[in-house]
Amino acid sequence: MDKNINITLKVWRQKGPKEKGAFETFQLKDISQGTSFLEMLDILNEQLINEGKEPVVFDHDCREGICGMCSLYIDGHPHGPDTSITTCQLHMRKFDDGATITIEPWRSAGFPVIRDLMVDRYAYDKIMQAGGFVSVNTGGIPDANAIPIPKKDADLAMDAAACIGCGACAAACKNGSAMLFVSAKVSQLALLPQGKVEAARRAKAMVAKMDELGFGNCTNTRACEAECPKDVSISNIARLNREFIKAKLQD
Repeated sequence: MDKNINITLKVWRQKGPKEKGAFETFQLKDISQGTSFLEMLDILNEQLINEGKEPVVFDHDCREGICGMCSLYIDGHPHGPDTSITTCQLHMRKFDDGATITIEPWRSAGFPVIRDLMVDRYAYDKIMQAGGFVSVNTGGIPDANAIPIPKKDADLAMDAAACIGCGACAAACKNGSAMLFVSAKVSQLALLPQGKVEAARRAKAMVAKMDELGFGNCTNTRACEAECPKDVSISNIARLNREFIKAKLQD
């Protein structure tokens, strides 16, 4: 049975990308453990507004673990201490009475802070625009079984497509690398016949854009895989490397 707890929050406050930020401490009392983490932040903001203070800015949208917008770094983990979930799926039952919870924005050169806990994740959109799509004319919609795809390849493509582009991989990586995200988006197309026509251009363009936007290099610490809310495998990074090398050899 859920009970009410008292907690201390250490929240990162920053007015803009060029402003110096700092932690502020807040006290919350009688928070139900059945409350979601974002609902707890809503309660905090209601309390701040009632006190005539500036509410904490944080990002969210679907609150169903689909969009990836709830990008919070909680107690040293992207999306919090629970596994295979986004922040909006985290509940206060994961925290003990009297706990001190530290909340930060994503920390990556590719994700500049907009305000407080909200970061600019448009870098991932730019990487997708560089090549994460199929642009060749593939004709009309074929029958479901018209293009034979081995089940193993279809399953791997679907596993890669599970990536929601939240940015937890880059936030978890000591190098701020976006390799897991890029590899997932390359893999989901590289494994399917429709994606092979532009495979070489795609791999080169997406990797080049990732480097241009300031993301670091992968050193295979597997922090990205451990913290990914959708359990995307680093085997996709190996596939991206193969796709990239093949493209360079073709040149």
